[in-house]
Amino acid sequence: MREYPDRPWVAIGVVVHKGDDILLIKRAKAPNKGRWSLPGGAQHIGETLFEGAAREVLEETNTDVTNLRFIDCVDSIYKDDQGKVQFHYSLIEISCEYLSGTLHAQDDAEQAQWVSYDRLSEYDLPQNTTDIIRKSYLSRNASLTEE
Repeated sequence: MREYPDRPWVAIGVVVHKGDDILLIKRAKAPNKGRWSLPGGAQHIGETLFEGAAREVLEETNTDVTNLRFIDCVDSIYKDDQGKVQFHYSLIEISCEYLSGTLHAQDDAEQAQWVSYDRLSEYDLPQNTTDIIRKSYLSRNASLTEE
């Protein structure tokens, strides 16, 4: 059970780049239902982090990704009105590039769209999500200029 868990869940958040655009989804489920975020979800038993990242992006947005790399780890803890932990995720953040597929929201995503990096502030993203996107974007662009 992910709500009111007895342990943290390992989950994956994915920053997908397509040129200067970032893939955002509007969450269809709690936590943060109805809020813009990154594709992602719980890691499945027997799958690597990169396999899980690719699967989650495909399940939520109908797109395939390539060049996956680690960005960071963050805690995502939500407490209810009584202060009891309602959700607790240890998020492994992954950066990757769009490979193929026609963008279409499905599974845990209510909507999916490509958003210019310069317009991300219009989407009221949580600060930790904005920080992860920025870190991924700067790292990606630094590695592109080195090539």
